[in-house]
Amino acid sequence: MTSTAGSRTDTTGRLRGRLQHAVHGLTPGYFALVMGSGIISVGMLLDGHIALSVLLLVVCAVSFVVLLVLTAWRLLAYRDAVVDDFTDPRRGFGFFTVIAGTNVLGVRLAMDGHHEVTAGLLVVAGVTWLVLGYVVPWTAVLSSEQRPVVATANGTWFIWVVASQSVAVSAASIEPVFAAVRDELAVVAVFSWSVGVFLYAAAGIFVSARLMLYDLRPVDLTPPYWVAMGASAITVLAGARIVEMADAPMVDATRGLIAGASVSFWAFATWLIPALVAAGWWRHRTHGVPLVYEATLWSVVFPLGMYAVAGLYLDQANDLPVVGAVGATWLWVAFAAWALTLAAMIVHVVRTVVLPAGRGTTSAIPSGAVVSRRPDR
Repeated sequence: MTSTAGSRTDTTGRLRGRLQHAVHGLTPGYFALVMGSGIISVGMLLDGHIALSVLLLVVCAVSFVVLLVLTAWRLLAYRDAVVDDFTDPRRGFGFFTVIAGTNVLGVRLAMDGHHEVTAGLLVVAGVTWLVLGYVVPWTAVLSSEQRPVVATANGTWFIWVVASQSVAVSAASIEPVFAAVRDELAVVAVFSWSVGVFLYAAAGIFVSARLMLYDLRPVDLTPPYWVAMGASAITVLAGARIVEMADAPMVDATRGLIAGASVSFWAFATWLIPALVAAGWWRHRTHGVPLVYEATLWSVVFPLGMYAVAGLYLDQANDLPVVGAVGATWLWVAFAAWALTLAAMIVHVVRTVVLPAGRGTTSAIPSGAVVSRRPDR
């Protein structure tokens, strides 16, 4: 009995140790799981697939709560690791996934009539966006001791754009319901959309400079480079939602501009897809970089889903049936990627956290996991 009790205690202790290790190394960009699940849920609901949309919403909401708890735990118990992420230009911009994930969940809940919840999430996300919008560039870029900083630019820098546009989408989503603050919501939507457009240009310049001026190894082309396409696609979605907003001074002044720009951003997002697919082929097929689960794979799932939803909404706002048909077809590509990535994540977590060492895992947690902070490089 004593031996059995001791064995159980030892097993529990090892499990606790693996869990603590996982929390310590939690990548700040893991809220891309919430973003990907939520936006595909939105697309499924728009396309009439109710059951799948509800399933995706459940995954989105549960993962949101779990990641909030794990992030709070990490902040309290491993503050040095969090500071490390904030000061690393390769990983710091991953914190913007918290904002985007919050707003994507809010937008999906608004489609089910939970407008007050969406409004509350928008307030939290909006304030966080304003704060991190100054904090992250300062801690990760301007105060960085690594020079030149542009050498560290990567696809995660586009997540700042996604966060900005998610605020616009959320504000536009609840505007029809809260008539008393319609003008204020219009200001928020147009303001954050406009900021997002300029941030996209800035991120594009910095990332392009990194690609052209410094050696590019296959291992450097990480999944977050897909966010360049996702950021363009969410700019389309935000623009389409603003175009649909009721008359307000800010909307009236920019409606034509935003409508035209949204079509251009959709075209650019479409143009980027073959380039990103080719980059993946060059990385994994030509140079043999193993395609294994890593947290940043959710940075591929979200852009796929966002591109589909952007097409559906752009058709609705500007009467572009060809764009809508592309979006409806692409939605299933996004869902397939979501299902495969979710299955890989579950297997990975079981092997690296749940199972004891020697049973489908090793005592050391491998890179690229739920526990790794390095894949954002």
